[in-house]
Amino acid sequence: MPLMVRPPQLFRRLYNGAVWRMDRNEKKIYLTFDDGPVPGVTTAALSVLKQHDIRATFFCVGENVQKHPEIFQQIIAEGHSVGNHTMHHVDGWKLSWRDYMRDVKECSAVFSTQLFRPPYGHMRRSHFSTLSRRCKVIMWDVLTYDFDKTYAPEHCLELALMHSRAGSIVVFHDSEKAKDRMLYALPRYIDVKKERGYTFEALKF
Repeated sequence: MPLMVRPPQLFRRLYNGAVWRMDRNEKKIYLTFDDGPVPGVTTAALSVLKQHDIRATFFCVGENVQKHPEIFQQIIAEGHSVGNHTMHHVDGWKLSWRDYMRDVKECSAVFSTQLFRPPYGHMRRSHFSTLSRRCKVIMWDVLTYDFDKTYAPEHCLELALMHSRAGSIVVFHDSEKAKDRMLYALPRYIDVKKERGYTFEALKF
């Protein structure tokens, strides 16, 4: 099993107070999508969600929203939640507090949201300390590895099904790199989880 399919306790303690999983007593799954909006990818994911009458949460990169505002508006119009994923998809481990906050703020100027997820899951403690006072930092319970080209689509589906549970926040990616694996796994994952009695909701706080 890849190290980060389900985050280790050390990682959870590092960002204590972030949201890793929702209510474990309710058979609900919270699908999330990182890195969009991207034409042909985000729109395809939206079509799958619409077909199944499911709401999800899209963590959007600010510069992608600026490039594709019509897709961002479609996300909103179809009832999904949105979150800040920085302006330029920056790696928090490589940036100072000032530079990271500048990039997050730049994204906030493009669209408003109370949700934030760091690209790659990377933040310095100083970044997290500041952001956790301003918004809900959303991490994950299950990472599908759809972004990794070394994984077969079937393997991504297997990982998602094997490790998700009541209250899981599941990460897919609406990026060009993840497209084939995400679009293979997503509808099949939804079908199986529905058969097992799960429902799906967007993240709202």
